Amino acid sequence: MAGRFKPGDRVVVRADNPPGHIRTPTYLRGKRGVILRDFGLWPNPEQLAYGKPGWPRKVNYWVQFAMTDVWGGASSPGTADTVVAEIYDHWLEPDPAVPGGA
Repeated sequence: MAGRFKPGDRVVVRADNPPGHIRTPTYLRGKRGVILRDFGLWPNPEQLAYGKPGWPRKVNYWVQFAMTDVWGGASSPGTADTVVAEIYDHWLEPDPAVPGGA
């Protein structure tokens, strides 16, 4: 099953901070990125951590972020430096700064 996003789509990671086991890195919440790859459906690790079956399965993506967007003035990355993270669909929203949402 294909996910909501395709490679090249611009997304924003939800800035939520719910209690419990969360697979999405805190430093990426609220940040803008670009979908690199759709890995299809996988059991939800946020449920697997509590001994649940991980259903319904969620689409998992590779999302690329510019280091300057992630860390801003807190470091001195090169303009071409990036970080890639696996992020599940339920943590992603279309980037509202892009006409058409993606």
